Amino acid sequence: MDLKSLIRDIPDFPKPGILFRDITTLLRDRQGLRYTIDLFAEKCLEANFQIDYVLGMESRGFIFGTPLAYKLDAGFIPVRKKGKLPAAVHAIEYELEYGTDCLELHQDALNQDSRVLIVDDLIATGGTASATAKLVQQIGCELVGFGFIIELRDLQGRKLLPDVPIISLVEY
Repeated sequence: MDLKSLIRDIPDFPKPGILFRDITTLLRDRQGLRYTIDLFAEKCLEANFQIDYVLGMESRGFIFGTPLAYKLDAGFIPVRKKGKLPAAVHAIEYELEYGTDCLELHQDALNQDSRVLIVDDLIATGGTASATAKLVQQIGCELVGFGFIIELRDLQGRKLLPDVPIISLVEY
């Protein structure tokens, strides 16, 4: 199946000059969605990822991370924007193009030495994925790898990431 054919291009969104890769068309296609999750799981097994948890970044990482965790017999942990989690959190601030942002996860979500796979729908500049990796490592967990549905290669987001395996299902 050609996943690119299920991803819609929207020019000039969210601002002029940006070509947005819209996954809502992939999500609504039942065969495409099933294929995406099955392919993701297959690639993780081929990479011999031995994981305890899949961490999905807000918000589209939740969409793919949860069924992937199920397929890999792992738990799922949401990584949220600041102020969205009700219990005590670990937090990390990171730089954006214009300002900073913050990611959080519950302090009781991970034990030290847990093996973790970080999942999101897309990697562009790598800032959010890099911050999540730093958060995982600060807690004392083993970052096993990253998984993305889409990778925008020209933006070179991989350069910000630690030296672990990276799975991308579609590259632009």
